[in-house]
Amino acid sequence: MNPEAVAGLDACVHCGFCLQSCPTYRVTDDESDSPRGRIVLMRSLASGRLSPDDPALTAHLDRCLGCRACEPVCPSGVEYGPAIEDARRVLRERRPPPLVVRVLHAMMAEPALRRPAFAVARVVRPAASALAGRGRVRMAMGMLAATARHRPDVRPLPAIAPPSPPVASEATRETVALFRGCVMDDLFAHVHDATVRVLEANGYRVIEPPEQCCCGALHAHAGQYAEAAELARRNARAFLDVPADATVVVNAAGCGAMLKGYPRLLRGGALETAGRALGQRVRDVTELLAARGPRPGAALPLRVLYDPPCHLLHAQRIAEAPERVLGSVPGIERVHHADAEMCCGSAGTYSFAEPGVANDVLALKVDAIRRAEPDVVVSGNPGCIMQIGAGLRAAGLRIPVVHPIELLDWSYERAGFYET
Repeated sequence: MNPEAVAGLDACVHCGFCLQSCPTYRVTDDESDSPRGRIVLMRSLASGRLSPDDPALTAHLDRCLGCRACEPVCPSGVEYGPAIEDARRVLRERRPPPLVVRVLHAMMAEPALRRPAFAVARVVRPAASALAGRGRVRMAMGMLAATARHRPDVRPLPAIAPPSPPVASEATRETVALFRGCVMDDLFAHVHDATVRVLEANGYRVIEPPEQCCCGALHAHAGQYAEAAELARRNARAFLDVPADATVVVNAAGCGAMLKGYPRLLRGGALETAGRALGQRVRDVTELLAARGPRPGAALPLRVLYDPPCHLLHAQRIAEAPERVLGSVPGIERVHHADAEMCCGSAGTYSFAEPGVANDVLALKVDAIRRAEPDVVVSGNPGCIMQIGAGLRAAGLRIPVVHPIELLDWSYERAGFYET
């Protein structure tokens, strides 16, 4: 293992504060499926006491969701995330990921493969909701159905906007560059469209650099570091021509965390400086909007439950900005649930590689949402929207899951902010 990644584990004193924050430990009750248990395994791997060919070692490390919920609760500041990714890199040198995961990763990395596949998925999507349910195939249909644009039912209210500050003139608009990614670009284009409209309504000018690609998060989390680094290099080159003062705005939590990690991924390479510059300019869309207001729109009489993505809350430590954005929408009633800070079990392609544990983790989330009785669930990451959406459908709950930017966009539409 990389000595720097191993050194990040040195602070662990095995206190156990991480145990109840770990979704896999909660559902397996196995010490080896806890953060401190995996730290023991990773140290043994690094020292040579355990071989990367050991099937039990591989099973317990692969079973980690990579949600990093253990990091904020750790009193010693253990850097768990980089270590688990590096350990998986070592394991992947001996044993590749499951075939379904390799196929999905290859598809995400190459637009020539991804776009035709997702074009077919969009054709099938209208029928997917009726096929959703329990079981691997029906859960996959539920995930696909969750990618569609949803509008929750609301009680009729006049679409009257409250007083709102004027939008900046074209000459004074701040330029931001939108990162489109892979799944977001092909299955959640409606969220990108909403993001552009909302940012422009709040005084930003949005540009979209060509030649950008998948961020590489799925590959890095699975230990496919060579593939992740190549995607990082492509994106570093794609954003070289973006104005130096332009923020790179991201509306997918996993992509944002990955882009911010480019300085580490590209360290020592020819594009190290470009990777560092890109990572330092990345902001989640809710960060931008919270800093500027955002502009209030029309009322939405909805009970809204926010479920924070792990890679926004734990990896990027962004908690307040999404809450402020949701709080700016008039008329909504905020509801909460006890498992808000717990992973939903998506974790990129984890639900395909470890469906049993993923479903057990998801069941805790769905049960908590059921008790809260929201009209709509909000989450800022495509994997979370798909996983929670599929879980709710499998449980017979017709509660839509949307991106927070969609609520703001809908509020602005009802307020008449957009030209028709």
